[in-house]
Amino acid sequence: MRPLRVAICADFLQEQWPSMDRVAWLLYEELRPWSRAGVIASLVRPPFERRLTRVPLVGRTRTAFSGDRFMNRFWRYPQTLERLKDDFDVFHIVDHSYAHLAHVLPGDRTVVTCHDLDAFRSVLEPERERRSSVFRTMTRKILAGLQRAARVTCDSTAVRTELVGRGLVPADRVTVVPLGVTRIFAPAPNPACDREAAALAQSPPGAIEILHVGSTVPRKRIDVLLRICAAVRNDFPDVRLVHVGDSLTPQQQRIASDAGLADRLVAVNGVHDPILAALYRRAALVLLPSEREGFGLPLVEAMASGTLVVASDLPVLREVGGSAAEYCAAGDVDAWQATVTALLRERSDNPARWQQRRDSGCLRASRFTWTQFAASMVDVYWSLMSGASPSGERGRSAESGRSAESGRSAESLALQRDSSPKVARTFQASDLR
Repeated sequence: MRPLRVAICADFLQEQWPSMDRVAWLLYEELRPWSRAGVIASLVRPPFERRLTRVPLVGRTRTAFSGDRFMNRFWRYPQTLERLKDDFDVFHIVDHSYAHLAHVLPGDRTVVTCHDLDAFRSVLEPERERRSSVFRTMTRKILAGLQRAARVTCDSTAVRTELVGRGLVPADRVTVVPLGVTRIFAPAPNPACDREAAALAQSPPGAIEILHVGSTVPRKRIDVLLRICAAVRNDFPDVRLVHVGDSLTPQQQRIASDAGLADRLVAVNGVHDPILAALYRRAALVLLPSEREGFGLPLVEAMASGTLVVASDLPVLREVGGSAAEYCAAGDVDAWQATVTALLRERSDNPARWQQRRDSGCLRASRFTWTQFAASMVDVYWSLMSGASPSGERGRSAESGRSAESGRSAESLALQRDSSPKVARTFQASDLR
């Protein structure tokens, strides 16, 4: 049987979307064993060409980089894929904001993963997401590319429901493939990483660390996070906030200062997964106060690390966290304060119950693996080639998959197609956009 050749179309590393880099790299890694079953995966990403950013004086400006981004995304990348159309059987665009690439690919052999609909808000909800006409035109092109793909996968049922409910993609072309969590995120200590995490957290003895992992875009509600922590300090003055992700905006910094958190807030950026796992382990609680999410990977990573989570009461976060997490209405600082305070009291007063909660989180997180993610994607690829509708069920394992002549190895193909450096295992934040 002829091998199934899959191109994993990854983001440009220079754009620094760590969550998207993570999905592409881990999918590629987990598909490598599938070469024995006739699935040959390649990581495809053209070199990022710098033109404006090489111009003296103006090259370091944000405008210059934006110009290079636009040129590479909408000209260089499509050109590269056009030349590769006959080299692969399936093209998988792992970031929906790159879905414009589908316009140069055979639609009946293209898969797009849609992590959320935020990239399309300026078109779907123009009154709430005001953008320029040029930006909206670009967004429409990306959305049209998503709609052109024969298959769309979503990280969660909540995203699928919105995608189908808005009439953007027919239900029979959309399936749910949950993300995974790596084995690095576990309760077991790692002395070297734990020491490094302690140095980053900068907490004095007896401090109670509350952790947030994510970007600082408006939907993450960092303003609410800061107000929650300030309120909790009324009962637990030793509370400190550790934020892993983007730097706080000037407005968020002002809120932190006004709330008396300036000297009780530590922002950490660019940590490796083992250090991130150690930061999860040492935290008393992880808070996710977002008003919108596509999956909420930090929720799973925290549970896998044995740390309790309080999350916004969103359908997608309940879908992922189940009964292993606690939930509060998004934006309701009083409710969050009450829940966090009660949990911190339980932590000291009822350690047996606290351990039960930790065990429950670990069990819940075990449902989500990158191995299963890749296996489910293989099912989508095969269904695409056979013309069947995707089932959304868990995929086959590599060991039980089809046997076929593997041809060139996944690794050699990836090296031929991907001339940029291997994806660094360093991420600013592990949540998905």
